[in-house]
Amino acid sequence: MDILSKFPMRLKELMDEAEVKTPELAEKTKIDQSAIARFLKGERLPSAESLTILADFFRCSTDYLLGRSDVLDDRIYKRRPPFSEQINILLKHFKITKYRLGKDVKLSDETINRWQKGLYEPTVESLVRIAKEYDCSVDFILGRI
Repeated sequence: MDILSKFPMRLKELMDEAEVKTPELAEKTKIDQSAIARFLKGERLPSAESLTILADFFRCSTDYLLGRSDVLDDRIYKRRPPFSEQINILLKHFKITKYRLGKDVKLSDETINRWQKGLYEPTVESLVRIAKEYDCSVDFILGRI
């Protein structure tokens, strides 16, 4: 099962457990109601920012929300730094260059440069590929832990 099929199921489960409907979730998270509806239908994945907002709202890890983990740990995560800062922390932590990251995860130099400049945030798919390649959590990649 891929992320696009796991994420909607997890989101629905968490919404059911919290007894929250789409309009209320949209109001409380400031995520557009139509975007949440599309997440639930499996039509699209959230941005890194929306993923973090949802994980914070439900007090779960992004990995749990994405279906990469079955552990619902109910803990408070750190506020995530801008990815333009986090990418440099990751390169140092893994002792790799951005060239190596690009090769390992099949990302273009231009993509990584845009992340470093703060022009773009990674997609959820990119975050998951990085986490898988370096055997860590998406929360670690985002700087939440």
